[in-house]
Amino acid sequence: MIFDDTQCQLGEGPLWHPERQQIFWFDILGHRLHTKGQHWQFDTFVSAAGWVNHDTLMIASARALHRFDICTGDYTEICPLEADNPVTRSNDGRADPQGGFWIGTMGINAEEGAGAIYRYHKGELRQLFAPITISNAICFAPDGKTAYFTDTPTHQIMRVALDAEGWPEGEPTLHIDLTGTDFRPDGAVVDAQGNLWNAQWGASQVAGYAPDGTFITAHSFPAEQTSCPTFGGPNLSTLYCTSAAVGLDGPDEGKTFAIQTDITGQKEHRVIL
Repeated sequence: MIFDDTQCQLGEGPLWHPERQQIFWFDILGHRLHTKGQHWQFDTFVSAAGWVNHDTLMIASARALHRFDICTGDYTEICPLEADNPVTRSNDGRADPQGGFWIGTMGINAEEGAGAIYRYHKGELRQLFAPITISNAICFAPDGKTAYFTDTPTHQIMRVALDAEGWPEGEPTLHIDLTGTDFRPDGAVVDAQGNLWNAQWGASQVAGYAPDGTFITAHSFPAEQTSCPTFGGPNLSTLYCTSAAVGLDGPDEGKTFAIQTDITGQKEHRVIL
């Protein structure tokens, strides 16, 4: 079950690169991008990525979106992201089926309402939703017609319709209501059948929900603060999950896990710069 022994203070943002057949993930508080047996150090928070081509990622940092060269480790700025706001950093993000990249921000100390959710698409970065306290669960239905997200302290995962270009149309509506439970919705991913798989902070699990929002099942992991799932492997049936060691001292806290499932994930979408 343990895929990588590295104990991340805040493991997040796992990305299965479909062309490289390789997984990447972040330690936000450690300012690092990881892959198996290797990491890259940054001078600020980094949190989420999308793939641009075989050797290039788009990476979100506290102040910008960057083009990152996997082979050399070099990176250049694509556009600023709340660069003039010292209170915030990037958090959860994922590419959508139309080639856009959604990225959420939040206060470095989780300041209430300090964050927002943005979308980068073909050279334009546009704010979509604000205020947001802890942006999470950004993921997309396979047909590209629905996006999901949460503001974790609300305990509610929202859904919003998308137009043909991938921009939201209409107001978000409630999709999964975890109010009154101990399940704090963190990162999420949608499989090929349209089921949403949500890592639940503090609950040691990734829980699955059908397209109508009903609970299917949950997969348990030996870390309390499960933070974000993704599907990978040759058949996209391996469920990876990051976790966070911050505030805990258990032997497996902060490690990255992998389990085999009978689920088929979606291929991660390419970011169009």
